[in-house]
Amino acid sequence: MPGSKTRSSLAAGAAGALLALAVGVALAFLAIPLVALFTEVSLTRVPDLLGDPAVRDAIAVTARTNAIANVLIVAFGTPTAWVLATRRFPGRSVVVTLTELPLVLPPAVAGIALLAAFGAGGLLGPGLADAGIVLPFTEWAVVLAIVFVASPFYLRQAIAAFESVDPGLVDTARTLGAGPPRRFARIVLPLAAGGLVAGWVLAFARGIGEFGATIIFAGNVRGETQTMTLAIYEQLDTSFDVAIALAILMVVLSAGVLLAYKLIVSWRRSISSSTSRFAPSPSTSA
Repeated sequence: MPGSKTRSSLAAGAAGALLALAVGVALAFLAIPLVALFTEVSLTRVPDLLGDPAVRDAIAVTARTNAIANVLIVAFGTPTAWVLATRRFPGRSVVVTLTELPLVLPPAVAGIALLAAFGAGGLLGPGLADAGIVLPFTEWAVVLAIVFVASPFYLRQAIAAFESVDPGLVDTARTLGAGPPRRFARIVLPLAAGGLVAGWVLAFARGIGEFGATIIFAGNVRGETQTMTLAIYEQLDTSFDVAIALAILMVVLSAGVLLAYKLIVSWRRSISSSTSRFAPSPSTSA
């Protein structure tokens, strides 16, 4: 018996040591590149480096295109998610899969697909050209690339948020005379708001980091289609310090987005637990 206890304690100690080693290696692997990034250039130089005209142009393009793309994602994605969350129809699973497909497409494939759709010799390109609309290698191409790759992040979260809304509350509002628009605005949207904001945060994060589809479909024209990620790629050949400064800015933005997402999720969980805690039990309501 004493011998078996000793062997068990040794085995437990060895398992704990292996777990600690695995965790240490994983954390070091993830942390070392970020530490190296922030120590490669003096942080006091970062503001001056970000004042480079090429950097300012890239930040402006990124801000403009992402603002427009996010408006489009929310404006068209919200009703789409509501329909997919509340309606059951033949082929629904196919439609949902279609909305999620850009999540797993390689960025280069997404860019080529956009060219095949809207390019001069593409599916819709000639018709658009006849109408005087040219999309590839313009700022609108950046917007479309962002919408294509980022909208699934919003749609997935929005569908889940709408599915979590209690149908009984919507039915109660209907019996009280509230029409569909009023029910949606006064009942559904407030209850799903946390999930919608979380989805938007993820879509925003994906949009500001977009590279592959943008460089293929929109090109890399300074002041017009060159976003921050494309500027980092270009500055690697011209000024490595500027590329590092831009990378640091992107890390700070990404960390802020991730923190915002975690805070929103935590807030949603606290609201849900509070609601369930104070909800009347069946015996009480009876």
